[in-house]
Amino acid sequence: MQEYFAFQWHITDECDQRCKHCYLFAEGHGPLIETPWERLVSTLANIERMSAKMNRTPCLYVTGGDPILHSRFWDFLELIHSRDIPFTLMGNPFHLTPEICLRMRELGCRKYQLSLDGLRGTHDRFRKPGSFDSTLAAIPVIREAGMHCAIMSTISATNIDEIPELIDIIVQHEADIFAFGRYCPTSDDKARKDAWHVSPERYRDFLDKCWQKFEQHKDCNTIFNLKDHLWTLYLYERGQWQIPDGLDSDTIYDGCHCGDCHFTITSEGRLMACRRFESYVGTADEELYDVFHGPRMEAYRKYERFEKCAKCELLRFCRGCPAVAFGYHHSFYAPDPQCWKS
Repeated sequence: MQEYFAFQWHITDECDQRCKHCYLFAEGHGPLIETPWERLVSTLANIERMSAKMNRTPCLYVTGGDPILHSRFWDFLELIHSRDIPFTLMGNPFHLTPEICLRMRELGCRKYQLSLDGLRGTHDRFRKPGSFDSTLAAIPVIREAGMHCAIMSTISATNIDEIPELIDIIVQHEADIFAFGRYCPTSDDKARKDAWHVSPERYRDFLDKCWQKFEQHKDCNTIFNLKDHLWTLYLYERGQWQIPDGLDSDTIYDGCHCGDCHFTITSEGRLMACRRFESYVGTADEELYDVFHGPRMEAYRKYERFEKCAKCELLRFCRGCPAVAFGYHHSFYAPDPQCWKS
């Protein structure tokens, strides 16, 4: 197989929710933007040109806002389908009828990702009343249409103690995939607040509790995606993962993919190295191939600049989450605030 290149593509800011931790709405937002049809078409062609030059398979993660609220949503899916490009949809549960999900699958959607950010009370405070139950109700609708259903959680001090029980609920409702990522502060105030911040020791204990749940449910159909790169450190310390022998000492093998095989495209056509922090590298009107190989992207590949990770034997495999580090310290290369390793 060719290597892949992932594009997280925000085609509209329109959304039925105003989540408290959303980077679009958390600190205020200007007019809501919908990507014009002409730009959707030209950007998709740009993606194909770049992927062909790099001999990589493009994978689209189409989102918003809620992508289904784009006025040309179905036309866009038809276009992607006609180009035989694999894609995932990431949105809300509120418009997912059996007919809608079946049509998505017929147009090539492989996976639909929903969010659950804690148990019912916490999740509905984050998003909106009724959202928790609507999300659980959407899981079988997605699966019966032939798509995989992924559940994603955003972890902070406000919900970290609820996630182990949430794992039980997700398994009970037979979601295909579960993963979580950490909250990225969107202001200095939120970076300092205990309501959001998780200490390194508490986060390591949280991973341990989740691992016990994963072991408890190892025979279920839900796949537990170890999305957070601090899982590498956790398993390394437990002796369940080792640095492979015979690897090149100067090669980056795993960890954060920022600058490696990912672009974020915003609704107004801005290119970001990572959607979780301000990492502007160009626009979708530029040749993506040139942007990827240009100096703005190269700034995120200076691995020797990682203040803590550069001294660690796991530099080539982990590096934590530089986006979270940026949220706390305004530096991509600052120490991960939840890394417990000395």
